[in-house]
Amino acid sequence: MSTATTTNPHAALSARSSRFLSLDVFRGLTVAGMILVNTPGSWDYVYAPLRHAPWNGCTPTDLVFPFFLFAVGNALSFSISKYQALSSSAVLRKIFIRSALIFLIGLLLNWFPFIRWQDGDFVPKAFENLRIYGVLQRIALAYLGGALIVHFFKPTRAFIAGIVLLIVYWIILLTFGDLTLEGNAVRYLDRFMLADSHLYKGYFSAVLNENIAFDPEGLLSALPAMVSVVFGFLAGTYIRKHGNSYEMIAHLMVAALLSIFVGLCWDLTLPINKPIWTSSYVFYTSGLALAILSVILFFVEMKGYQSWTTPFVLFGKNPLFIFVMSGVLVKIYGLIHIGGDGFYGALYKSVFQPLAGDYPGSLLFAVAHVLLFLLLAAFLDRRKIYIRV
Repeated sequence: MSTATTTNPHAALSARSSRFLSLDVFRGLTVAGMILVNTPGSWDYVYAPLRHAPWNGCTPTDLVFPFFLFAVGNALSFSISKYQALSSSAVLRKIFIRSALIFLIGLLLNWFPFIRWQDGDFVPKAFENLRIYGVLQRIALAYLGGALIVHFFKPTRAFIAGIVLLIVYWIILLTFGDLTLEGNAVRYLDRFMLADSHLYKGYFSAVLNENIAFDPEGLLSALPAMVSVVFGFLAGTYIRKHGNSYEMIAHLMVAALLSIFVGLCWDLTLPINKPIWTSSYVFYTSGLALAILSVILFFVEMKGYQSWTTPFVLFGKNPLFIFVMSGVLVKIYGLIHIGGDGFYGALYKSVFQPLAGDYPGSLLFAVAHVLLFLLLAAFLDRRKIYIRV
């Protein structure tokens, strides 16, 4: 990681304007959303919109992760332009190093805090049970593939490459398995490459009547996730090229509606599904991301309604670091036991549940954590600390 410090306020304002405030707001919204859906007070009391779809389908929670990858693509449209003066080998070195660092941080976050409770005592976490994949690992692989595509291809060809990749992935899903939890090609490949102990086991199989090894951030499904990054890049490139105008926003909204339409049509033969990141899911979520970004652009850039954006801009300035810290805090909670509960559950049961009840208390717990990390984001911003990977 590197820490960038800005000392010239006019330069900072100019840099932010050139990147479009709306893109920072959109990225910050996704970070806040990720924290909100990942930290309910109790998983037994979560409102339906804040849960993932069990398999096929798409809830608001299923939009958060692809929106973040779309935002990664937006940011890539700026960083790639800075690479033009570099040699191809230097650009590739930057892309691979950044991807490797993000993947490694994700792996360490899975392993952290390296010890766990067992029979009233701390014991080391065994590598044999370490989950290899995860959210940060998916971000790393999606960034790697998306960055390579947009580096080697012009925007039109990058779009075509993305479409080809989605079609190839569709064919792989139908050729080497089915679209069920138990029999999908993503699970087959991961189990071929890794022991079940290295995979996520949070999905319950009604067929097998048990939780099974299946990773929603598996290796094969990283392929369509790369296209989510490419689509975000294309949107960012278009915005940078055409600047603030009603025509630009109208074009983005038309593209958004077309993408949603394609996703819904494709859903008839390839269901919209986050766990295996289906091609229809990429089009559907990218369209929704583009539609929301268009609305933000309209109100923030064109109408100048910016007073509400500050919290989300703060999140958007240190997105990966804030997300990692939210995961670290939850892991630390697990080390603290109060009575028969971990600190996480005890905090909910002793403070938030009595204060607001089951479901509202669980939501309030999550909101409190969003606000806690907003304070961290504000602290970093006040000191001009921006942590980049």
